[in-house]
Amino acid sequence: SLLQLVYPYDFRLTEKEKTSICYLSFPDSYSGGLGDTQFSFRLRQSGGQRTTHYEDDGEYNREAPLTLQRESAHYFGYVYFRQVKDSSMKRGYFQKSLVLVSRLPYVNLFQSLLQLIAPEYFDKLEPCLEAVCNEIDQLPPPVPGQTLNLPVMGVVIQVRIPSRVDKPGSSPVKQFNQENLLPAPLVLPSIHELDLFRCFQPVLIHIQMLWELMLLGEPIVVMAPSPTVSSEMVLALTSCLAPLRYCCDYRPYFTIHDSEFKEYTTRTQAPPNIVVGVTNPFFIKTLQHWPHILRVGELRMSGDLPKQVKVKKLAKLKTLDTKPGIYTSYKTFLHKDKTLIKRLLKGIQRKRPSEVQSALLRRHLLELTQSFIIPLEHYIASLMPLQRAITPWKNPPQIRPFRQEDFMKTLEHAGPQLTCVLKGDWLGLYRRFFKSPNFDGWYRQRHKEMTQKLEALHLEAICEANIVAWMKDKSEVEIVDLVLKLREKLVRARCQHLPVKEETLQRVGLYIETIIGSLPEDLQTVLHHH
Repeated sequence: SLLQLVYPYDFRLTEKEKTSICYLSFPDSYSGGLGDTQFSFRLRQSGGQRTTHYEDDGEYNREAPLTLQRESAHYFGYVYFRQVKDSSMKRGYFQKSLVLVSRLPYVNLFQSLLQLIAPEYFDKLEPCLEAVCNEIDQLPPPVPGQTLNLPVMGVVIQVRIPSRVDKPGSSPVKQFNQENLLPAPLVLPSIHELDLFRCFQPVLIHIQMLWELMLLGEPIVVMAPSPTVSSEMVLALTSCLAPLRYCCDYRPYFTIHDSEFKEYTTRTQAPPNIVVGVTNPFFIKTLQHWPHILRVGELRMSGDLPKQVKVKKLAKLKTLDTKPGIYTSYKTFLHKDKTLIKRLLKGIQRKRPSEVQSALLRRHLLELTQSFIIPLEHYIASLMPLQRAITPWKNPPQIRPFRQEDFMKTLEHAGPQLTCVLKGDWLGLYRRFFKSPNFDGWYRQRHKEMTQKLEALHLEAICEANIVAWMKDKSEVEIVDLVLKLREKLVRARCQHLPVKEETLQRVGLYIETIIGSLPEDLQTVLHHH
């Protein structure tokens, strides 16, 4: 496979990335199916940091939900693959892929774009791509909370970019301002949410087990018949913890040519915390030491509940014609939830549309995640120093350390049982969670937010203080020291975009000027130049 063309021309990829993209853009096990398929992959960036097209990632990442951050060390690839009979070709058929590479996980938006662009591109080739890229260049950068209208090839795609302040589980705002757009826009209900019901159809009765495995960041292999099924299943799995961010690595589609192949297949160390989607039967042999392997067949939507896979022992995996199933020895901490399956079955009997079933499934997973996370949120909030302990002339007090045993004690009267009917070993689940990258990611994020909140409260305390009174009995050295400290605080507040009102920052700026003004002139000059 060959990389024929890269747009925009100035987009720099390393040779290693080009090779990986080539291999990831084609199905790696021959599928006799002709026609068009779409799938996605995720690729580790090689060769150091590069500047991105939009300089200020910070602003977008601060306002976007944690699950939709722009990636800094990975690319997503969105692929439209076509295979058609062609006697002029050596193999007897023509194979081509158009790949969109981005740092944003907007799977629905980018796959919809490809559905418009790819068929045209395969017909008209280069000029078409140039025209489309010019259109895409004109598009505004995504702003969380805003609705985008994207004119591409005579169609306007309309979609809302979610924001961090959206209530989890609230459906996107339906009534878009149509602004008399002609032709009527192609409205995408979500920029990234998959049809969970369709993706999870063979494993609906095991949803709980899969949720636990994802929560704990366990290593999982998804073996699928095609890159489409593998990438959809992996993306569905990584999305099932929302609004908690899945902090482990994942590869929606992975081939034997990948540069990380050795790293994942080695038996000298435990498998990494990653969900990896594969289609090549060769992986059955090389990954059979992994603890959890989910083997699925082709997804077919039928009228009744699709055949559900069974949980099997890992030893059964040796054969090459491995049957669909979840191969694992994992025992779930929580008991199965029968009501979800009953509801979904009722939906199937009543022929409810797939998106209604997906909404049910998504709400169930959201409630499960929230029941698990709310006690953690309550406990971590209690580690914040009291507001009255924050005084202007002392460094703010530290956030108290997170002690797992103290947290466990809070569960008796404020545990998940308050919001969740599921029985089981919640304590065991928390203990395992504390060892996972997902806990680490959640804790760091919260700790960072709390530290910034403390800084902000400290600045506000300084604003309320009577600086002149404080200066009365202070030496010049102490006053100069205060000026330098306040300056540093101001710079930090602006750089880190701390949650502080602009007027507070301006008042601190004025304070600094006032203090400098009260000092001897030679010192004033030094401080003004400092």
